[in-house]
Amino acid sequence: MKLLSKHLPAQMNEKAYLSKNIFSPKLEIIATRDGYGDAVTEAGKKNTDIVVLAADLTDSTRSNGFEEAFPDRFIEVGVAEQNMAGIAAGLALEGKTPFIASYATFSPGRNWDQIRVSVCYSKTNVKIIGAHAGLSVGPDGATHQALEDIAITRVLPNMTVLCPADYEESKKATLAAIKHKGPVYIRLAREKTAAFTTDKTPFEIGKALTLIEGKDVTIFSAGPILYEALKASQELSLKHGISCEVINLASIKPLDKKAIIESAKKTRKVVTVEEHQVHGGIGSAVAEVLSQEYPVPMKIIGVEDTFGESGTYEELWEKYGINDAHIVNEVRDFLGKH
Repeated sequence: MKLLSKHLPAQMNEKAYLSKNIFSPKLEIIATRDGYGDAVTEAGKKNTDIVVLAADLTDSTRSNGFEEAFPDRFIEVGVAEQNMAGIAAGLALEGKTPFIASYATFSPGRNWDQIRVSVCYSKTNVKIIGAHAGLSVGPDGATHQALEDIAITRVLPNMTVLCPADYEESKKATLAAIKHKGPVYIRLAREKTAAFTTDKTPFEIGKALTLIEGKDVTIFSAGPILYEALKASQELSLKHGISCEVINLASIKPLDKKAIIESAKKTRKVVTVEEHQVHGGIGSAVAEVLSQEYPVPMKIIGVEDTFGESGTYEELWEKYGINDAHIVNEVRDFLGKH
């Protein structure tokens, strides 16, 4: 979709400190996994308790910088994700802060049992990096596209689940995970995507962040797909007169229930957008809150109970109906504004 304006919308939340180039071709693109790699390496300089473990995907998960800087605190376990989780739990019990990094389909996918028992049940201070999540793995295809990882992690007691939207937010999520005592899952993407937040943009576990204020409908989203929601909100406002409130739910668990309820009371209509199955993800989490606290009409946009396939992430977002153009159409249908 062609951007309608290069300027910040008047209703943009100034306290979100978003990039001045947010709707400009000049906006930088960089992968969220790079934010994790840079942050954990930088943190490792001051915190000697940080240890990184990888399962034969060191470069792909951007753990290679840490390996190069601190080879004595890096463990390559090979293709053994279950072992990786168990080793990390043991390190945590000895006072270390271990990060385990792999594709999200393998961790927390393949090693979910070990994460459930050795990490969550045991309340060990393990940080799980699930890279290449969502459809944006692209050519790797369905076997490597984690579309269920939010569901299987947020259901676990003691687990914190974070889904950063871009490079800067990934850095902040990584640093916040280090400070947080207990299991944390961070969902990351492979492809370079819009870097629309800045180093001043607030990030806090358990807190949502309103990016655009509106009155007709609230759009909740998280991860790189959030930028599609932002672009859609611009077209909905400028071309169709629909005022959208856009809220970043980077902290999926714990969820900012207060922010969700307050916005629902304001707009009385809610849409969620996610690069994940519609079952068990962000939409489900928001519905669990609103159905009990303040029921309103709601639309969940995501992958509709199917696996992915090979293709570029732009092609896949289009086919599976989660890009900006589809969001515009879905919101208009939902509001009866077609």
